[in-house]
Amino acid sequence: MREMAGEAVLIAAGGRSILLQIADPSIGHGVAHHSEFAARPLDRLRGTLTYVYSVVFGTAEEAAQARHRVNHAHAPVSGPATAQSPAYSAFTPELQLWVAATLYDSAITMRELVYGPLDDDTADALYRDYAVLGTALQMPSELWPPDRTAFARYWDRRLGELATDTATRAVARQLLHPRTGPVWLRLMMPLGRFVTVGLLPGPVRALFDLPWSAGSQRRFDRVIRLTARVYPRLPRRLRHWPKNHYLRLMRQSRELAMVSWQ
Repeated sequence: MREMAGEAVLIAAGGRSILLQIADPSIGHGVAHHSEFAARPLDRLRGTLTYVYSVVFGTAEEAAQARHRVNHAHAPVSGPATAQSPAYSAFTPELQLWVAATLYDSAITMRELVYGPLDDDTADALYRDYAVLGTALQMPSELWPPDRTAFARYWDRRLGELATDTATRAVARQLLHPRTGPVWLRLMMPLGRFVTVGLLPGPVRALFDLPWSAGSQRRFDRVIRLTARVYPRLPRRLRHWPKNHYLRLMRQSRELAMVSWQ
């Protein structure tokens, strides 16, 4: 997992993970009511990457601090059931399971598109390792499906339970069509949006009213083939630059906090 989770190409599946997460009505309404996608479009991705990199690559103390930051951010994210929204709480273990599942499935989907299928032993070990993204928070370890076959059954069942409404589709539009943020983000969004939509399961595209055609699929396949030819040949320092960057920022912020405390 330490080798795979550091690959920058997995970030291309980040939008897929987020859309799958907010297609769960409880998560979607939690994000709609407590997140600022429109004003701060990179924050959720940045927070997720920092958490993943800290838990996978950080020291025990750094992983604990990452958990504390996530729990602090999750504390106000709760709400009762209403006519327009289901009840939700960011501390619900089953919702944390779904978030961890989307991170795992999106990472393995992107990795296999670029590098090809994993052998069974490696895939099994990687699957077991990914449970830490949920168990590091409030998800009990026994909630993670015991093997990849059980996960596939869980995944298919959960896909059938997903639903969107006006509020969660609005969050998706904010994610895919940011009106604020750095210039480089807005310049990259047409490609990022295209890859995100292409990576989604077809039924989830339909839930978000995202058009896709046979021509779109052919263009997506060409993008993936080009990525598979070019990306693995890049130097490792480039392929792992985002991981090193976010870990460096995390450690600098800790050092500054320690200095100010002293």
